[in-house]
Amino acid sequence: MIRRNLINRIFASGPLILLYYLSISEVDTNLEKLFEVFSLNSQIIIIYFWIIKRPSLMGTEHIFFAGLINDVVMGFPLGISSLSYLVACFVGNYVRNKSVNTTIASDWFTFFIALILTNLLFFSLLNNFSEVVTSYAKIGYNTFFTLFLFPVFWLLFNIYQISFLGNQDA
Repeated sequence: MIRRNLINRIFASGPLILLYYLSISEVDTNLEKLFEVFSLNSQIIIIYFWIIKRPSLMGTEHIFFAGLINDVVMGFPLGISSLSYLVACFVGNYVRNKSVNTTIASDWFTFFIALILTNLLFFSLLNNFSEVVTSYAKIGYNTFFTLFLFPVFWLLFNIYQISFLGNQDA
């Protein structure tokens, strides 16, 4: 009984563990080095999906702290990733509160809005408060691939939710 309860808690914390893992590791940067134009912001996808589907799994304090960890690992000024993650969180909360039932099409469209706002904030803060140089092409590739791969992650996370967390959105 205790073992099953522990395993259920670990599976329920899976999205949060994945968010922290991606913030600590440099998986996105390593993919960018391997494929020259491939840039993906998987943390934004995770935050947006789980805030819409199961906000109890990921609190804003966890999202903010994961952003701080990402800033330290990537060498960005503290708070830039956290603020951009919170923008995605707030857009996701707004969409969740205003919609009755979400579909992949509605989530994809509203994710596009969240992604544009998030990237706009992140790269404008990065250019104004840091010496890190980013090109517009890199911003465009990041936005394109993140938006393009959102339905794939949406389907994978839905399968995970149905398999381990139950079918109902919380």
